[in-house]
Amino acid sequence: MRKKQMTMKELLEEALVPEEEQPYEVPGNWVWVRTGLVNEIITGSTPSKKNLKYYGGDFPFIKPVDLEQGNQVLHASEYLSNEGKLASRIIPKESTLVCCIGSIGKSGFNIVECTTNQQINSLVPNKKLLSPKFNYYQVLNYHFQKQLWERSSATTISIINKSKMSEIPMILAPIEEQKRIERKIELLLSKIEEAKRLIEEAKETFELRRAAVLDKAFRGELTRKWREQHPEIESAEALYNKTIRFMKPKNVSSNVEQKLNIPDTWKMVRLGEVVQVNPPKKKLEEISDQQICTFVPMPAVSDKTGKIESPEEKEYAKVKKGYTFFLENDVLFAKITPCMENGKSAIAKNLKNGFGFGSTEFHVLRTNEYINERYLHYLVRSKKFRLEAKGEMTGAVGQQRVPKEFLVNYPFPLPPKEEQDAIVDILDEIFTRDDIAYRIIETKYELETLKQSILSKAFRGELGTNDPTEESAIELLKEVLQEQVK
Repeated sequence: MRKKQMTMKELLEEALVPEEEQPYEVPGNWVWVRTGLVNEIITGSTPSKKNLKYYGGDFPFIKPVDLEQGNQVLHASEYLSNEGKLASRIIPKESTLVCCIGSIGKSGFNIVECTTNQQINSLVPNKKLLSPKFNYYQVLNYHFQKQLWERSSATTISIINKSKMSEIPMILAPIEEQKRIERKIELLLSKIEEAKRLIEEAKETFELRRAAVLDKAFRGELTRKWREQHPEIESAEALYNKTIRFMKPKNVSSNVEQKLNIPDTWKMVRLGEVVQVNPPKKKLEEISDQQICTFVPMPAVSDKTGKIESPEEKEYAKVKKGYTFFLENDVLFAKITPCMENGKSAIAKNLKNGFGFGSTEFHVLRTNEYINERYLHYLVRSKKFRLEAKGEMTGAVGQQRVPKEFLVNYPFPLPPKEEQDAIVDILDEIFTRDDIAYRIIETKYELETLKQSILSKAFRGELGTNDPTEESAIELLKEVLQEQVK
């Protein structure tokens, strides 16, 4: 009744966003309005789980995880029966589904009629004012997402309610302009998706190539010509005898099944026979508690480069107990899931005073003068090694770890020391070239940034679609408001 008594001027003042609240300037025939003015906002609900008749049908019941389908939300992780559908709030197709609890802003566009749980607010556009896809892409835009977070509140979990969401400024452009914008966005985003697909294919090719190269390295195939040129090199058998005397291993089985077809000058051994696995902590002399030393938390190790990229520095007193100790050139191997599967391992380099401490989730592998630590590092970073380690993990789900015994007893293809060095040099050369190409692929296409750039330009009128002679969106808004007061 109140709106019927208002003048058009008053209705517009209520509908339009004041200039001081507008996020940025838009073309002259566009206007800023409140989200709740151009959308009906429906908060989802969950039918009672006690009523078994509500579930098990074919009507989609959308949850935040289902929004990962993006602009084609078609399938659901759970379905309702007809009774469940009748007990729910129905969301028309071509609505924008927005997560409002937890992963705020995660959005999807439903192409079928559905219902949602209470973690989702659905924006059902007034189609006289808003083209549905224009509505969806605007929600994905950085400025709308920013408003969602800024208007949310949190105790244990972030949440934005229906009322606060309805107040977010939203662009209203002439309806034909909206359609031109959404077509342009879809054309450009389709090219981004194609680029993503090609990049993933390229990454997979790199991984397959890397695995094939490493397989050849640990079979001696990469150094076949090298061996022909160096027939005088001492065999791995002699090296093994020296290493055994050096290491004095205990309780390590030396019976190794000959799984690999390796050169005659090589020897299959157990890793624990030639490398110390989690060696005892070295006694440190004349180190004060205030001495600064290198500290390596798990995030400091890059799973992409296999290097310690962001080490920390801590006082000795704060790390000498309860952390993993290691020396310069030790190989650190992440033993816990998912860090191990992701390839988090590195050689400890440039440590202050030659020692450091780190996460308790590292195994430490210490080599000696007869074993090249880089050869060992290539082995433990290989996908084959990590897959075999995964198969031996123990512990509860989510906290599984690679046991020390796996490393100690792992069959290790041992070449002569000089050949280890040659293998490392060859691998370094191959993978340096590959890594440069891989980084170009990853950095040249900052696709999510590019996507946001496209959306930002679209909702600033900078995609070349705007027709300034087109009737202003405010006239369309007046028509709809006038209908409301009749």
